[in-house]
Amino acid sequence: MEVAVKGRNISLTEALERHAREKVERVHKFFDDEKSDARAEVELFHQRNSSIPDPEVAEATLFINGSVLKAREASGDMYASIDGMYEKLERQVKRYRGRQIDRWHGKKGQAKVSEDGAAPAATRTEDELETRIVRTKQFQMKPMTSEEAALQMELLDHAFFVFTSAETGDINVVYRRRDGDYGLIEPVR
Repeated sequence: MEVAVKGRNISLTEALERHAREKVERVHKFFDDEKSDARAEVELFHQRNSSIPDPEVAEATLFINGSVLKAREASGDMYASIDGMYEKLERQVKRYRGRQIDRWHGKKGQAKVSEDGAAPAATRTEDELETRIVRTKQFQMKPMTSEEAALQMELLDHAFFVFTSAETGDINVVYRRRDGDYGLIEPVR
């Protein structure tokens, strides 16, 4: 597995890079070496805001067979952050592999997602409602079924996922409903 480690706002020592690389390479044991097309990007950085109690952050993005898994951990020590990030990534890989195996064996696991209990956003004045695009993301959209898109959304821990439908070739959106089920938005011509 190809692993790229980079640092931001820190001096990336050889020992730190080796520790991060070894941890992330461990998740490759869950995949068949010949069939998996895996690569990982690890970013280690120090947040320069003194009000943040855990400034040492380790983020990993794993690209495997067209799927993307992400893990992030912050703590007061970079080595502890890397270890925590690895544990999260390992849990995601195990869950991903379990769902792949279930799908191969014809099991249809209807996963319910629990409400996160977050408080509703405070009401804002008209001045604060000005539309601003603060981040742009670009990604390749491989054709997939709505079930595969829901799995990707869950693995990324997002509330929605945009994908190209394998059946129609149209751009669709799968999203998590408040009741824990999933919704699908399809274009009508």
